Amino acid sequence: MNAPDKFPASPETHVMKTYGRLPMALSHGRGCWVWDTDGKKYLDGLAGIAVNTLGHGHPKLVPALQDQVARLIHTSNYYAAPMQERLAARLCEISGLANAFFCNSGLEANEAAIKIARKFGHDKGIVRPEIVVYEKAFHGRSIATLSATGNPKVQAGFEPLVEGFVRVPLNDVAAIEQVVQDNPNVVAVFLEVIQGEGGVNPARAEYLQAVRRICDERDWLLMLDEVQCGMGRTGKWFAHQWAGVKPDVMPLAKGLASGVPIGAVVCGPRAAGVLGPGNHGSTFGGNPLAMRGGIETLAIMEEDKLLDNAAAMGALIRDGVLHELQGLPGFVEVRGQGLMIGIELERPCGELLGRAADAGLMISVTADTVVRLLPALILSAAEAQQIVDILCPLIKQFLASPASPPTAS
Repeated sequence: MNAPDKFPASPETHVMKTYGRLPMALSHGRGCWVWDTDGKKYLDGLAGIAVNTLGHGHPKLVPALQDQVARLIHTSNYYAAPMQERLAARLCEISGLANAFFCNSGLEANEAAIKIARKFGHDKGIVRPEIVVYEKAFHGRSIATLSATGNPKVQAGFEPLVEGFVRVPLNDVAAIEQVVQDNPNVVAVFLEVIQGEGGVNPARAEYLQAVRRICDERDWLLMLDEVQCGMGRTGKWFAHQWAGVKPDVMPLAKGLASGVPIGAVVCGPRAAGVLGPGNHGSTFGGNPLAMRGGIETLAIMEEDKLLDNAAAMGALIRDGVLHELQGLPGFVEVRGQGLMIGIELERPCGELLGRAADAGLMISVTADTVVRLLPALILSAAEAQQIVDILCPLIKQFLASPASPPTAS
C-alpha cells in the first residue's frame, strides 16, 4: 500500500508531549527543499538538525537504500558483518584512527565513549575515574550523557545525576591545568569541537592543541564529540582536523548516513583495545541498512566534493549575514565553520522559528539567543543566498521590534 500524498492533520493526543512543535507537518522533500502537507514549500536550513547530509531524495542514495531494503535490513551481531568492516575501514582511513563500534545515535555513541573512558581508568587501577567535561556542552539525554551535559535546564528534574565528571569552561587552558593539579582520578577530556546545542561555540585550535598535549603528558584520553560538527559539515571530514590534532575517541552520528539512524565511536590506538567481547553491544547497531547508508553517504560526499562545497557555501552565508547585520543594534556576531553557523543576538529569539517558517525557511534557535543554520552539504550558491535574503530581513524586523515581556514563572 502506498502512503497518501497528504496526511490528515490531527491533534497529537497519543504522542507524548516531549517536543514543542510548530503547527506544520512535512510531506516530502527534494534536495534542499521540503513541502508540508498543505503544499507549502520551504528552504531547509536545518537538514533534520545536521542529519540530512545529502538533502532529501538524493538520486544516488535512494536507489542504494531501496536495494538494501530488498536484500537485508537487520541481522544479529552474532554473525560476521562485511558492511560494518567496510564502513569502519573508511572511517579509519579518513580519520587516521584504528577501529570503530557502531550504534544507533549520538547519545549512544557518547554513552559508549564514557564507558570507554571509565574502563580505561579501571584498567589502570583507578577505582573512581573522572572525566573532564564542559560548560554549555550537550552530549545527550540519557542519565550519563545528561550528567556530562553542561545545561542545568535539561538536567533539572532528573537528579541525582551520575558522578565522575569535572566541569570546566571552554577555551580556558588554565582551568585544565588546574584540573591536572587537583584531580588525580581524571582519565579523559570530553568535548565538542564546536558546541552545537550550547550556541555554536567553537573550541579554538590552540586550545585543542593544548588539551591534546596535556592528555599525552597525563595518559588521558582525548574524546572529541563530532556528532553534530563532524561528517564534512565544517569543510573537513571532522572539525578537529582544522586544528591538526587527532582524538583517542571520536563519537559520530547525525550526518553519517544521511537520515538513516546511525552512531559510531571511532578510536585511536590508545583506546582501540579497551572494550572487548561482552563489554558493550547494541541490538540494532551496525545493521545492514545503516551501514549501507553510511557507505553510500561517504562515497557520494567524496565523489561530489561536498567538503569543499560546505566550506564555500558556509563562507557565502557568513559573509552575507555579516554584510547585512554588522553594526545593527542587537546583533552580536556570526560564528561557526562551514555549514554549521550560529548568529547570536542580544535577546532570546525563539519566535524567529515561526517567523522563518511563515517566510518559507526552516531554521533552529539554540541557547535561547542563537539562530542556528545546518543546511544539507549539497546546498547551492543560489540557495545559500536565499537563506541570507530570507533570514536577514526577519532578524532586522525582530531586533527593531520591542522585546517581549518575560513570562511569569
